[in-house]
Amino acid sequence: MRNNFRKQREQDEEESVFVSMTDMTVSFLFIVILLLAYFASHFSTEAKPVPISPPLDNDDLRRRVDQTECDINGLQANSDRLNSRVEILERILAKIREIDPLEKYLSNAALTRSKILVALRDGLKKDFPNLVIEISAESDALRLQDEGLFGKGESQLSPEKRKVVATIASRLDELLPAYTFGEYKHWDEKVNPTSAIIEAVQIEGHTDSDGDDVMNLHLSTARANATFIAMLQAAPRLTSYQNNHSPERQPVLSVAGYGKMRPVASNDTTQGKSTNRRIDLRIIMHTPRNLEEVERIKSQLKGETKEGK
Repeated sequence: MRNNFRKQREQDEEESVFVSMTDMTVSFLFIVILLLAYFASHFSTEAKPVPISPPLDNDDLRRRVDQTECDINGLQANSDRLNSRVEILERILAKIREIDPLEKYLSNAALTRSKILVALRDGLKKDFPNLVIEISAESDALRLQDEGLFGKGESQLSPEKRKVVATIASRLDELLPAYTFGEYKHWDEKVNPTSAIIEAVQIEGHTDSDGDDVMNLHLSTARANATFIAMLQAAPRLTSYQNNHSPERQPVLSVAGYGKMRPVASNDTTQGKSTNRRIDLRIIMHTPRNLEEVERIKSQLKGETKEGK
């Protein structure tokens, strides 16, 4: 009896396991069917027919060819207009970049003047380290404060200051032959490659605002004259150097007195007054009126034509 009961129990367990496995299999298959249905509904596509254009007849083809040729001609015309404008702009740009020969000559003359002034200043500073000397802001004059040459209110050079003036004269005597005409003209292309010409070397006297205006004019002129005379005593040839002035050449060396009329600093301070009491050695370059005159100057400097013509 017990054995029968055991067999019956084992049989029930086997049937229970079989039923469970069957249920799981059915459930799995059901899920798979659902997934397949989902993907089929979302990814199924219907083949769409490709539209086929109707065949073109000869008239349509001709019209399209004509339109294409018209478009090409329009593009070509635009390209030609653009190229023409580019050429015009390039010519304008080249004109802008082109340096006017006369302007170039004048610019080189100004640079030459600066070079001469620097040479004079550096030479004087080497010989007289304590001398108060500078180049003007416009780079056209060498400035010596008058205490460097004269006592306050005086117009006579002391023996010590005559040495300074003599050195200035000697330096000028060495430089002027390459930039002037006259008996001692000696143009050197290495020294003066741009053929710049000096119009004048002007010795200018200046004072501060103290004292009577007329007295200051006399004082400044007297100082300029004293400097001029001392320079000629040290270098007599200085009056032989001539400019290119027409119709007749003139000596480049000259004198002027300006009193208080050309201050370079404020007269409200002691330092400013000291700066205004000065001697200026101003170099004025010749300014040609046209390119023909520039070429004539170059020719004369090289000795290809008679001087004075």
